[in-house]
Amino acid sequence: MAGLSATTPQPSEIKLHQVSKILEIHFNDGCHFDLSCEYLRVFSPSAEVRGHGAGPGTLQVGKQGVNIIDIVPVGNYAVKLVFDDGHDSGLYSWDHLYELGRNREANWQDYLARLEQAGAARA
Repeated sequence: MAGLSATTPQPSEIKLHQVSKILEIHFNDGCHFDLSCEYLRVFSPSAEVRGHGAGPGTLQVGKQGVNIIDIVPVGNYAVKLVFDDGHDSGLYSWDHLYELGRNREANWQDYLARLEQAGAARA
């Protein structure tokens, strides 16, 4: 998990849209990202998802309908997202959320390719 660096933009607003399953995040540098709950779940910074060492971690499948049911602040550097599938072990630092936003399209295409390669589905 990326830590808080001196140059990390800080969120100025975090808003959950449960019907559309989108987490809207505005940063104090003017950047704004709309990240789906599914995307945040499959790119969780938890050891369960990322793995305990080098490598791609565990491919998350069947997460298309997942939603966030709680957002818990962790100090001044992160939030814990609680998902309705029971996953709640990842701490999403501001750095991690910012990087997920900036690299969303590339990350998502990589995820879809990994799913296809594994013969797995989002639903």
